[in-house]
Amino acid sequence: MKKTFHPDSTEAMNQLQKIMIASNHSPRSVQAYSREIRFICQHYPDLSPYHWRDQHIVDYMVYLKLVHKVSYSKSKMVAQSVAFFFRHVLKRPYDVPSKLYPKREYKLPHYLTVEEMRQLILACQSPKQKAIVELFYGTGLRLEELRMLKLTDIESKNNRIFVRNGKGRKDRYTLLPKRVLTTLRDYYRKQEVKPTTYVFEGQTPGQPMWSSSIQTSVRMAYKNAGLSHKEHKTHALRHSFATHMLDAGVDIHTIKELLGHCDIKTTMVYLHLQTSKRNLLISPLDNLFDDLDDISNLPKDTPML
Repeated sequence: MKKTFHPDSTEAMNQLQKIMIASNHSPRSVQAYSREIRFICQHYPDLSPYHWRDQHIVDYMVYLKLVHKVSYSKSKMVAQSVAFFFRHVLKRPYDVPSKLYPKREYKLPHYLTVEEMRQLILACQSPKQKAIVELFYGTGLRLEELRMLKLTDIESKNNRIFVRNGKGRKDRYTLLPKRVLTTLRDYYRKQEVKPTTYVFEGQTPGQPMWSSSIQTSVRMAYKNAGLSHKEHKTHALRHSFATHMLDAGVDIHTIKELLGHCDIKTTMVYLHLQTSKRNLLISPLDNLFDDLDDISNLPKDTPML
C-alpha cells in the first residue's frame, strides 16, 4: 500500500531542499533531512506540516522509540532534521527535548598501536588493498573522502593531497607521505585497467569504488593480520593517524586542520588516547635539583602516601 501525506507536504519538503542547497549543505545531508521529514509527513497524513506543533514531534519520537526501537544515531538525525525544518521552513524555533534521545555512553575512539598498524600493512595481499590501508592511515582521510579522491588531487610535487568537499562541504589539504606516494605508484602501475578519474575505481570505468567494497578490503586486511578482534572500521585508521601524530609531537591545531575538523573540541578527544607519553612524563620538580635526595634514604618506617 502506497503511503500518502498531506498536499502541503510536497511544497514544504521542496522548500526544505531549496534552503539546504542554497546554504551549501552536502547532497547526503539534504537527502537525509528530507527523508526524515517525509517520514513524519507520512506519519501524519491528514495534517499539514505547517500545522505541526511541538507535541506532534514528541509523540512521533516516542513512537519511534517504543515501536521501532530506533538507535541513538537515528533519533539524533530525526532531532536535527526537525530542528532545521522548524527553524528555516516553519520559521519558528524548536528543539526536540534531549530526554527523547539521551546521549549514549561516551566511548573513546578505537585505534591501533604502531605495531598493529605495521602488522596490518604487511598483511595486505594486493597493491590496491595496501594502497587503501596506507592512504587511510598515512593521511587521516574519511571513508567518503578516500572514495571520491581523484588522480588530479594527488599533488606529488608539493607532497600533499587536495581533499575536495570534505565533511561540511569544505576543501582542505592533507599531507602526502613519501611511502604512500610510492605505494600509489606501484598500485597504479600494476593495474591491468588503469583508473581514469578516481584513484580507486570500481568495475565501471571512471566511477569511484563502492564504499562497501573499500570497507570489505580493509576488513580482510584486519583478518589476514590476525586483528579480527579489533575495531575494524576504516575510521579506526583515521583515529590511529591522529593519535600517532599527537604521540610524535605534532600540535593539536595542525592535526585539526589535517583531519578537517571544524571545532578543536572534536580533535581534543585524541588527547585522551595519548597514553605512551603520559606514562613517561616527569614533573619539573624532579629536574629542579640534580642532587635531590634519593627516596631510598628515607627511614623504612616513613609513611608513604
